[in-house]
Amino acid sequence: MLARLLVYCAYFLESSRAYQNTKRFFYDLLENTNSRMKAHFDMFMICLVMFSVILLIYEVDTPPTNLEIVFERAIVLVFALEYVLRGWLYNDSHKIIIEYHEQTQYLKIPFRFGKAMRMVIGRKIDYMLSPLAIIDLLAILPSYRSLRILRIFLIFRLFKLLRYFNSIKLFTEVLSSKRFELFTLMIFLGFIVLIGSTAIYLFEKPTANTQVNNLFDAAYFTIVTVSTVGYGDITPHSTGGRLVAMMLILSGLGVFSFLTSILVSGFNDKMRSMQENRTYTELKRHAHFVIICGFGRVGEHIAKLLAKDRKHFVVIDIDEKNVLEAKRLGYLVIHADASKNNVLLNAGINNGATSVLCTTGNDVINVYITLSSRYLNPTIRIISRANQPDNVKKLYQAGANDIIQPFAIAAMVAAEYVGQPVAFEAIQGILRKEKQLLMEAVAVLHGSALIDKSIAALDFEQRKLILIGVISSHAAHHRHRKNRYDVNDQQFYFNPDPHFILQEGDLLVLMGRDVSIDHFRNQFKGSQRRP
Repeated sequence: MLARLLVYCAYFLESSRAYQNTKRFFYDLLENTNSRMKAHFDMFMICLVMFSVILLIYEVDTPPTNLEIVFERAIVLVFALEYVLRGWLYNDSHKIIIEYHEQTQYLKIPFRFGKAMRMVIGRKIDYMLSPLAIIDLLAILPSYRSLRILRIFLIFRLFKLLRYFNSIKLFTEVLSSKRFELFTLMIFLGFIVLIGSTAIYLFEKPTANTQVNNLFDAAYFTIVTVSTVGYGDITPHSTGGRLVAMMLILSGLGVFSFLTSILVSGFNDKMRSMQENRTYTELKRHAHFVIICGFGRVGEHIAKLLAKDRKHFVVIDIDEKNVLEAKRLGYLVIHADASKNNVLLNAGINNGATSVLCTTGNDVINVYITLSSRYLNPTIRIISRANQPDNVKKLYQAGANDIIQPFAIAAMVAAEYVGQPVAFEAIQGILRKEKQLLMEAVAVLHGSALIDKSIAALDFEQRKLILIGVISSHAAHHRHRKNRYDVNDQQFYFNPDPHFILQEGDLLVLMGRDVSIDHFRNQFKGSQRRP
């Protein structure tokens, strides 16, 4: 009966959307590093830990009031709830039961309630024995005032801060990564203390006016000397004792030099992780930002323009030279391969990123980045660079929304506008971000005076304007095949012929000085400005 009830509850929880949503909420609150709720909760818990420690220290010399007792119990209750919730989130117990039940069905053996419970409890015990879980439990114990000796565990409330500071976590990771070197150093240090304590005791104990009365005093003197602290409360009087002290001082310098080198080496190994952690923390502060994959000539220019417009962005590049240049310019940068899924996920492709720019100089890499980005976020806007015309179709198939061909565009502009200084003046003005020169799109809406007008009739040269092209989906324009390019479900007619007739819904891409564009817009009241 109990076994059936247990299996029924397990399948019920597996199919319950309310249960799954509740667990997802608490996961985002306590464990999900990409969640804003966790950032706020961590800050709340840091304040709570500090308040509780200050309160408990204050109670050492001052009897607590009833209000202080209630406040402390409320804090302990929060700690206890956090401990229970983290144990709940550690694993899915119902999945263990379902897996065990399906195994018994497959093997046609009886489902044993006791074995299933042992499997569930065993996983929870694994959590309870983890270092951070032990710290959480010991942080709750000082609340039991009847056991005053447990107040010594007050210090573990400070250790709870390990959960909420990523920098402290990195420090513990450094110690963990160098545990073999540290363990070896501790063994060597133990031998020095053992030999030094024995030698000091043998040399100093028989002398008159000795300050070393027992082996503990000798060990105390040895540790103080090796650590290069040297309090001076115990000093050797014999020649042998002084020689031992000299050797202990030199050994201590060597030990702590070795310890420093181990820690420095560990931090150098983790420095990239620490810098990336700072970058991820900075990204979480922005609701919208752009991911630039590749910091070559094109990527650097895009970054400068975005920075000038005060737009938020992050640069991802695997080339160390490019990374150092981006850091020198003060940009947020991640030193990694942008085609890797985990790199894009950590960069926030599903958490704040609005666009992905694939600007590396290698079309194959741009295809991989586009594929990864589209797989991770089907709705994000992807703009990719293509150096070879043969790769344009591949990038569209990979999921790019727009393709930019910098070399083809430069050649096209030069070929179409050769001998027109005004055009190059406008182009250079836009590239230099001069305020008088700009590029705008003007829509031909219903009732506009631009409808049925030819390009020649508008005489853009006299209006001090340059028509870059027309974007349209109108079937009447299909006969114009020169310089026609597909743009999603529309066509872009670059530098259209003079007899090109405008239709309702067309979009004119104009370039020139701001006064010229404003005058053109005022002449055709039915037109609407679109940035």
